[in-house]
Amino acid sequence: MTEVFLQTIPFFAIIALGFGAGRVGFFGPDATAYLTRFVFYFALSAMLFRFAANLSLTDVLDWTFMGAYLAGCVVVYALASVIALIRKRGMAEAAVEAQCAIIGNVGFLGIPMLVLLLGEAAIGPVMMVLAVDLVVFSSLIVILITASREGAIRLRTFGTVILGLFKNPMVVSIVVGFLFAALALPIPKPVNAFLELLGSAATPGALFAIGASLSGKSAERLSVASWLTVCKLLLHPAAVAFFALAVFNIDPYSAGVMIAAAALPVAGNVFMIAQTYNVAPARASAAIFLSTVLSILTLPMVIAWVTSL
Repeated sequence: MTEVFLQTIPFFAIIALGFGAGRVGFFGPDATAYLTRFVFYFALSAMLFRFAANLSLTDVLDWTFMGAYLAGCVVVYALASVIALIRKRGMAEAAVEAQCAIIGNVGFLGIPMLVLLLGEAAIGPVMMVLAVDLVVFSSLIVILITASREGAIRLRTFGTVILGLFKNPMVVSIVVGFLFAALALPIPKPVNAFLELLGSAATPGALFAIGASLSGKSAERLSVASWLTVCKLLLHPAAVAFFALAVFNIDPYSAGVMIAAAALPVAGNVFMIAQTYNVAPARASAAIFLSTVLSILTLPMVIAWVTSL
């Protein structure tokens, strides 16, 4: 446990550095926005494409794995939604709270941390987790919010969802990378070196951007944020562990990667969606802030446990 905690310190230290830079005003909101855009559209996309292009599709596309992860997500998603509806928050707000309960920071934090701590073999499982989050739940929240506002699910809503997926650089880079892998297309050495160099900026850039963005957030609405943090850091990995190990019998290593990915704090893109649709952005912001701070303690504990598997 202590060894794993010490290994995670550099990641959270860079987040803390970004937080401090943002808090004192050295790295303002505009700088944070541009850094996030660079990481999102360039550095992280290069990393994801390079990872995907060098994977074997037979090893990556494990439908049982994705079924186990999806089952764990659905249980916690449903629980968070029901609790929100009982509180009479409405479908749109329930969708945002449910998104906070299961969508972790896989792209900016999970990929660099888990690949380093659990080995390069973790790339495939983490990519599958990311694919489920992006394709299934990022689409679902848009559908639910739109249906809540319009009173029905219309055909144009699906067009908006599909267009949004094609505009997401993480989705595009993964899909194009998988195409290269499926067709066994070689990547020229200069191109591979370019992608490796650009992708290497993703980890420090993403972590610094996380911290800088957190500096503008606060832990308001602690009661709801605390509940959503419990869902994300405890209930989500517990549900995923149950389905992976007890129901679907996933191999221990892949199950461990899946569980560790489920233990990541709430992703920043949940706030972006909430802000875009003006649905409970303060609640999402507080959940991101609180879950990220507490994950400094909970995430090493989960990783230490899964490595013992």
